[in-house]
Formats: sequence, C-alpha cells, structure tokens
Amino acid sequence: MPLGVLIFFVVLILIFLSAALKVLREYERGVVYTLGRYTGIKGPGLIILIPFIQKLVKVDLRVRTIDVPSQDVISKDNVSVKVNAVIYFRVMAPENAINEVADFMRATSELAQTTLRSVLGKHELDEMLSERDKLSQDIRQLLDTQTDAWGIKVSNVELKHVDVAPSMVHAIARQAEAERERRAKIISAEGEAQAAAKLVDASKTLAKDPNALQLRYLSALQDMTNDKSQMIILPLPLDILKKLGG
Repeated sequence: MPLGVLIFFVVLILIFLSAALKVLREYERGVVYTLGRYTGIKGPGLIILIPFIQKLVKVDLRVRTIDVPSQDVISKDNVSVKVNAVIYFRVMAPENAINEVADFMRATSELAQTTLRSVLGKHELDEMLSERDKLSQDIRQLLDTQTDAWGIKVSNVELKHVDVAPSMVHAIARQAEAERERRAKIISAEGEAQAAAKLVDASKTLAKDPNALQLRYLSALQDMTNDKSQMIILPLPLDILKKLGG
C-alpha cells in the first residue's frame, strides 16, 4: 500500500475517533442528540458517539454565580435607590437547561434583574436597609420557582449594596433625628405620668393616716438639716400653737 494512502487512512481514523470518543469530567454531563432528537444524558467518563449522527452538548453542573448589575428601584415610600446583588445557582436537569431555554445563563440573569426590582419595590427603604436577609430569601424563593422549568436550582441570593442618593441621605438623617426626639419626648411624658400616679397614691395614703403625714414631715426635716450651709425656719404645727394660745 502506498505511503500516501496509508497516511490518508490513519488521518481518517483519527478524525473518526475524535468525533466518536468524548471524555466528560466528574462535574460535566452530555446532552445527546441523535439526528437532531434528544436521546438522553451521558457522563461522566468516556462517551462513545456515532460520528456525524449523534451530537453532544456539554453542561457544567457546578455552582455558578451571576453578578446582577445595579438596578434602579423605587421603594414603597417613593425613595429611589440603586441595588445590586449576586445570584448562586446550579443546573440540576441538563436536558431542560438546553431544551427549554436558548441561553439559560442570560435568561437567569435577566429574570434576576426583573425579580429584584419587583420584590424590592414592594418594601420601604427602612426594610431594604435592615431586613436584607429576609428580602434576599424572598427573591431566592421566587427565582427558584420561576427557573424550576429550566432545570435550574437557585441556592442563594445576596444583596450587595443598597445605594441612596446623597440628597436622600440628609433627609433620612433628619427623619432619624426627629424619630429619636419623638421617642425621647414619649419616654419623658411616660415618666412624668408614672411619677404623677405615684404622687396621687402617696397623697391618698397620707390622707388616710395622720401618723404617716407626721412621719413624712419628720423625714423632710431630717433631709433639710443635712445641709449645714442654709438657715432653716421650722413652722410649728397648728395643734401646738393652739395649746400655747390656750
């Protein structure tokens, strides 16, 4: 056999083997199509295909991340903020990820952006700032439900930044200061109300028992005598004055 023909057959065999044999890693799966029809999932390890008849599409099963760009969100109390997040997900059903959506990475990213705006727009700014974990969980559950048909499992959503316009920062600071003043006044008013109630109770007790009034009078005298720097004029009780006059 001429050398040229031998080389031709060797090259042909190598091309055939490269088309027939595929190696998939542990975290990869292959979606197999036979004459354009989906016929199953293969992998990991060595995969044998019928050249030119079967086609293999690789799918990575590892956890992936999508950095959701900053989204303009109008809160429930009409405050404009910019919010960005990161989404963690993985492909659970490779056949759905390939057959049900053209580009599952882009589709998940676009869905995450719209879901982020939809969920956060139902909450006030204070909730966005103080309840990030709860809002992240709400977004994750909604995303996971919507991507289930694509064979995708959303495992986590993290809100990274909630940026407020500088003009709104000053307004929020003024609002917080007003709230602190309001609470201080309420606490002061409650204290005064409690003190007044105690004084009323004390007056009722003193009115019922004259001896209690005398004890209170003596206690007040003792408190005044502790201060050596002041002159104290003590009034005489009316009953003593009556005895002296009589």
